[in-house]
Amino acid sequence: MNILNYIILIAIYFITPAIVLWLARKFTIINKIGPIMVLYALGMVMGNTPLATEQMATLQDFLPNILIPLAIPMMLYGCNFAKSEARLQIKLCISGFISVALAVAIGYIFFGHKINEGAEVGGIISGMYTGGTLNAAALQAIFNISSESYILINSYDIIISFSYFVFLFTLGIRLFRRMYGQPTIVKNDTTITDSSSNNSNPYNILLTSAGLKQLLKIIGVTLLVAAISGGVAILMPQGLFMVVFILLLTTLGVVCSFIKPIKALTASYDIGIYLIYIFSMVIASMADFSNLNIAGGINQFAFLTVAVFLSLALHALLCRAMRVDADAMVISSVAFINSPPFVPMAAAAMNNKNIIVTGLSVGVVGYAVGNYFGVLMSWLLGLL
Repeated sequence: MNILNYIILIAIYFITPAIVLWLARKFTIINKIGPIMVLYALGMVMGNTPLATEQMATLQDFLPNILIPLAIPMMLYGCNFAKSEARLQIKLCISGFISVALAVAIGYIFFGHKINEGAEVGGIISGMYTGGTLNAAALQAIFNISSESYILINSYDIIISFSYFVFLFTLGIRLFRRMYGQPTIVKNDTTITDSSSNNSNPYNILLTSAGLKQLLKIIGVTLLVAAISGGVAILMPQGLFMVVFILLLTTLGVVCSFIKPIKALTASYDIGIYLIYIFSMVIASMADFSNLNIAGGINQFAFLTVAVFLSLALHALLCRAMRVDADAMVISSVAFINSPPFVPMAAAAMNNKNIIVTGLSVGVVGYAVGNYFGVLMSWLLGLL
């Protein structure tokens, strides 16, 4: 029976995106909402129904660790890269860290100082919203805060992060592009439309013999990239594994984009996006709202809300002042607030594959510096 449950859940995760993409081509309303937001909503419903079993929890731990290492290089093979990338990433990192620091400090002044271990909580969310949950876990061990406070941080982050995504993917991306005067969609220096917005189906090629051969080549190259990256990263100290792993996945993906036979594998980007669609649904199904107690921890909830949304606003203003384009601003915000694994998902929502490396690079810096930044912020908040 357990095996049957696994098969059913895996089938739901892998088949649902195909159904949503088909519906997006048939119904305008679904197309406007976007496949990722629809799948995110379906995943959250899934996670709060009787389908939420022990088998689902196992898949929630397992699938993201498989999907992301495969999706990242796949989505990079066909990218073009600008020479000014390093200068852009420096601007984004400066803006991102300053924005999070100011947002956390303001949130602490109004709400954080009212909660137990407020300065330590501020340090944890500083590291979490510049790096990721790995940084948050490390900082929790450093500060030795109570398990109750740490559980609340993670529980509230679920609903706040979902609200953040809803804003970005429904209004934010279009709003920022309009404010910054950017083209609606940029890809390879030309304006394009997402395949989900018309009647074409980019996955039809996989039904042909040529497409099947291309799929096997893409899988083979990607497994090799992931194996090399994981093999090197596992030799590093435990705290550096994710930093090295993501960095190598990105680097080798970029290297492959300069190899003509690999760059010619045109289906790689769409296959990578499909894995991101599955990832979106899996991540969303982790949300269990039955354990949330917003009323009982209103100050901590407000603290995290200010940290996320005020940092986004400040990041947007600073990037605008530094003449950073809208897509780079959004992708770097996602890299900081939600960590590098969410970068391909945001790139898919923006339909801009050339922005992936920017987000991943910024996110890796966040992973590497997040723990130090969190300790510094906790000390500074303690002085307020």
